Amino acid sequence: MSTTDHARPKIALIIGTTRGARFADVPAQWMLRQAQSRSDIDVELLDLRDFNLPMFDEVASSAFAPSQSAEATRWQHELARFDGFIFVVAEYNHSLSAVLKNALDQAYKEWNHKPFTAIGYGGMGAARALEHLRQIAVELHMVSTHAAVHIGGADFFTIFPAVGNQPIETIEQNLLGSAKIALDELVWWAKATMAARALDA
Repeated sequence: MSTTDHARPKIALIIGTTRGARFADVPAQWMLRQAQSRSDIDVELLDLRDFNLPMFDEVASSAFAPSQSAEATRWQHELARFDGFIFVVAEYNHSLSAVLKNALDQAYKEWNHKPFTAIGYGGMGAARALEHLRQIAVELHMVSTHAAVHIGGADFFTIFPAVGNQPIETIEQNLLGSAKIALDELVWWAKATMAARALDA
């Protein structure tokens, strides 16, 4: 795990939906480009499609008992490599997707004392889903940035394939400011928590 206070934070950008018809790849790739253009973090993409996580069926949270699922253990080992996270959040029925909730539940200490930010999309910019994510993250001892990127309203319908079907660059100027603030905050918290975890170690 990269926990030295001189190392650049290692960040995972997690695509939080797996549907064949998902829209997530558009905001995910855009946010990945913003993050990778910076010199103060290293960013990798983690796609939940690449993890065949079962629905949570363990005897207890991995906080209390080792996971029996080999895929859950693989997921935990992957998360442990990172110092923070960027979630790509879709809003399903006023909340986050079931697969993202399940992925959060399938680990515990690997989330602890690490920060996250998010890019959300939908009619309301996934604002309600992101608030649910923040509530879950508190229980996982994570730190949320204040800022996030919300693609909502006219911006969302401009780029959504079933409506405007325009490239995301069409609305990019409306997103760049919040993306910079969110990533600035993520880096600050990542460095702070890396230093604190190093002291604990």
